[in-house]
Amino acid sequence: MDVKILRHPRIYTGDVRRPWARMMAVVDGRIVALDAAAEAWTAAPGAAIEDVEGALIIPGLTDAHIHALWYALSLRELNLRDLSRAALLEAVAARARALPPGAWIVGRGWDQSLWDDDRFPTAAEVDRVAPLHPVALIAKNAHAWVVNSVALRTASITATTPDPPHGKIGRAADGSPDGMLFENATRLVRAVIPPPTLYEVVEALDEAQDHLLAFGITGIHDVDAEPALAAFQELRRQERLRVRVVKYIRLESLDAALTVGLRSGYGDDWLRFGGLKLFADGALGSRTGAMFAPYEGEPDNAGLLTLSPDDLIAIVRRAAEGGLALAIHAIGDRANALVLDALEAVRTVNPALRHRVEHVQHIRPEDQARLGRAGFVASMQPIHAIHDMVMVERHLGPQRAPQAYPWRSVADSGAVLAFGSDAPIEIFDPFIGLYAAVTRRREDGFPGPQGWRPEQRLTLEEALRAYTWGAAYAAGLESRIGLLAPGYLADLVVLDHNIFTLPPEALLQTHALRVMVGGHWRIL
Repeated sequence: MDVKILRHPRIYTGDVRRPWARMMAVVDGRIVALDAAAEAWTAAPGAAIEDVEGALIIPGLTDAHIHALWYALSLRELNLRDLSRAALLEAVAARARALPPGAWIVGRGWDQSLWDDDRFPTAAEVDRVAPLHPVALIAKNAHAWVVNSVALRTASITATTPDPPHGKIGRAADGSPDGMLFENATRLVRAVIPPPTLYEVVEALDEAQDHLLAFGITGIHDVDAEPALAAFQELRRQERLRVRVVKYIRLESLDAALTVGLRSGYGDDWLRFGGLKLFADGALGSRTGAMFAPYEGEPDNAGLLTLSPDDLIAIVRRAAEGGLALAIHAIGDRANALVLDALEAVRTVNPALRHRVEHVQHIRPEDQARLGRAGFVASMQPIHAIHDMVMVERHLGPQRAPQAYPWRSVADSGAVLAFGSDAPIEIFDPFIGLYAAVTRRREDGFPGPQGWRPEQRLTLEEALRAYTWGAAYAAGLESRIGLLAPGYLADLVVLDHNIFTLPPEALLQTHALRVMVGGHWRIL
């Protein structure tokens, strides 16, 4: 029997019935007692008593929306985040000089809304710096790609190639492809990029765990495609999983999952099946999020649906009847309304399933109320708001912008919030996420002390709960993780700042000193 007694003057449990403790007894990876009851365990044979150094202990943090494989592979790709147009092209040129002709160059993270000239990049621009390599550069929001002429030829995309369903090929005035691909059109190029081997995926994900743990993240909800599921299983088989994983699958695997009877909740405390991830629309940055009204200055563009309303409802029903919880990406107000229509239609099919709306970035007040009444989970990413606020005001205008990233309104509706990062679209530092949730200010303080649309701010306790208990609830694990209480798995983080007594700006300088998962210190 492995008995650990942890003593610290400030243990934040997250349990509203008993938010603070000073001593915790952990037996075989599970919390068995707090304070006076924990004292009795000090007499247990072999009990290890530790006075933990640091400013504060909090429950382990869960990133409730991450693309783990994307992130892991992005560590080996070109990082284009925050680069200007010129710097992006120079980065591609440098990679081209380092690789033999014909080798793929893949990068991600560019954001044209940050450029002085915010037009999309083109194949011609990329051709000038990499004429002999196929190049695919993925936008920060991942809903738009720019590719060069070699990549277009490799994917057989020409002037006569029709737009795929729920996708768009950017075109020059003469109808020839200009290099931009939106939504499902990106699949045309994705299909010809050589995929990594299972070994490469396993090693990349193993490396990514170190980065997650360094930020106090003890669990993730992974919404990437299926190669990651096989890799996570291999890591579990080899006992190399160090963070807890709830894995969602994509639409292309639905038939297989239903055929074998895979159901949400299958697995163990390390690797568990979450359900089916769907996409209802695009993104705000690429102006493909599906809206009821057109984007500002674009009277013919109200975004794109990536599934028709009828198809969405049919797929949702099949999944729910088969025991699969739904996690559905919805950015624009029209997409959010349609997703709620579909989920409400199956709410009684399998009431135990925890259905989730992913992002909920722009949603009408009447649909916020529906979200809460139905008891669906609002899986949101606070960091998006502080980095997108200028873009939101520009593309949605002053009448609709107040409905964007409405954490307070959604929480007040009764919906459970589960917070994540959407990494690698954003960085997965949860302390920046907490800062965003309580201040609605950018890291540089913009737009001022009150923040952007300050009526939507949360308290620190509410935001932290969304990264702990709320994320656990979203996966049906709220009785096992998310709190530091008897019966819960011993997942915790030791911080170098007491975030409850310092101003919100201190969150930006807060770091995880030590991390425990399942009663074992993973970072010392």
